[in-house]
Amino acid sequence: MKLLSIENIPGKEFEVLGMVKGTIVQTKHLGRDFMAGMKTLVGGEIVGYTEMLNEARQIAVKRMVDEASALNADAIIGIRFGSSQIMHGAAEIIAYGTAVKMK
Repeated sequence: MKLLSIENIPGKEFEVLGMVKGTIVQTKHLGRDFMAGMKTLVGGEIVGYTEMLNEARQIAVKRMVDEASALNADAIIGIRFGSSQIMHGAAEIIAYGTAVKMK
């Protein structure tokens, strides 16, 4: 399945099937949270959080693709990501776009 952030596929005609999305709420590991707090004292990348968010994005994208596959889509266009803090120590990641079928 093609995954594109652009709104159109140059030279292709398609039928819009609808919006698809994938979400996950991910929490931090207590040990990582403690180490992240220590890292804020000296600065730099908080690798544990970067890894957590990358994993959460991958899961959200897979769920979005699964939803599009259920519609027999060939591609998802206009893909966007969003995130929000649900509660202390938990973040929601959402991936969404428009499922399309090539003509």
